Amino acid sequence: MAKYNYDKSLLKGLSTGAFLHQVKTRNEAIAAAPDTIPSSVFNANVLAKRLHPAVQHCRIDSVTDHGDAKSFVLVPDREKGTQEMAFFRASQYVSVRLDIDGALVHKPYTIRSNPADALGTENTSYTLTIKRTNPAYASAYILDNWKAGDCVDISGPLGDFYYQGLRDAKHVVAVAGGSGITPFYSMAAAIVSGLEDFDLTILYGSRTADGILLRDEIEEVAAKSGGRVKVVHVLSDEEREGYEHGFVTAELIKKYAGEGEYSVLMCGPKAMYDFCVGECKKLGLPKRLYRAEMSGDYMGAVNNADYPKDQIGREYSLTVLIHGERTKIPCKAGESLLWAMERAAINAPSHCRSGECGWCHSRLVSGQVYIPAEADGRRLADKKFGWIHPCVSFPLSDIELEVFPTAD
Repeated sequence: MAKYNYDKSLLKGLSTGAFLHQVKTRNEAIAAAPDTIPSSVFNANVLAKRLHPAVQHCRIDSVTDHGDAKSFVLVPDREKGTQEMAFFRASQYVSVRLDIDGALVHKPYTIRSNPADALGTENTSYTLTIKRTNPAYASAYILDNWKAGDCVDISGPLGDFYYQGLRDAKHVVAVAGGSGITPFYSMAAAIVSGLEDFDLTILYGSRTADGILLRDEIEEVAAKSGGRVKVVHVLSDEEREGYEHGFVTAELIKKYAGEGEYSVLMCGPKAMYDFCVGECKKLGLPKRLYRAEMSGDYMGAVNNADYPKDQIGREYSLTVLIHGERTKIPCKAGESLLWAMERAAINAPSHCRSGECGWCHSRLVSGQVYIPAEADGRRLADKKFGWIHPCVSFPLSDIELEVFPTAD
């Protein structure tokens, strides 16, 4: 058996000079180097910070009035350190930080614009279209106060209500109500710019033709799509030629879905969701093929069939524990614990306000709460060990809650 498993003849032509001076060369390099510890940043960390910033400092560049709604174009506030707007998936939202008479509130609003508007490092922007709602606490403040030049702080892009090729069909039927058109406008614009690859049919419900929000804008985008984006207007309060009339029923969805597999995505008021989910079931759609945008306050908990009606009108005390300090405040039975804390100017964390994101994750020390089953986004471990999402938790007794606010 050979002593070596390689051909020694290949080494005979190599010079040994370079090897003889290695130690000296290394010592000279070490002596010449600075005595500070070298540092570096992984490119993955740099990218993660750009895509998921904790806060984006913005300036309102322009405002467009739509009557009972306005569109705000946000650009980076470079003086405060934000150099570019983070890229987002079409139909994601941001959480807007508001200081309303000392009450710190975080409200989610869909980024209505084309994700392409956020690409690059120059002239990047978001567009938020916000409609006055009822109750109009945050929306009224924004519509009555925001103006061009104002500074606004928002979160990075949030939410998973975007097209997912592994789950969604190649044809998406979107059911929009009122300002619920905003995520689908973003999807349509992304299709036109080549950032998304699916066909989109929008069934857009409004009360009257004159009250259709962003009608010209969404139809202009559809006209540029080469037939991949179609818009069908459905009017509930008037009959007019060229428009569908009534509500978005199973029959109407099927009429415009055509043949083949399709997904149904919904964005609008809770009552619309309740109705449309029933219509999707009539169509025999599997659960994976229909879903709703969940960001926004959960309204009407007291109207749920399983809500204890003897609680209506009651008021309890909520003791909030933050970093060892206790604050006792009133809390109405029909309002979420988050609302009570915001009213008392407590800096309670929140983003989606619908039980989904978990950002307001807090420990229920004592007391009983009502949590709507459809909005209960907690993990099994949270349920076992007494953690709740205050944004969808409604008091049924006096409550003590431990809250863990994040640094802004």
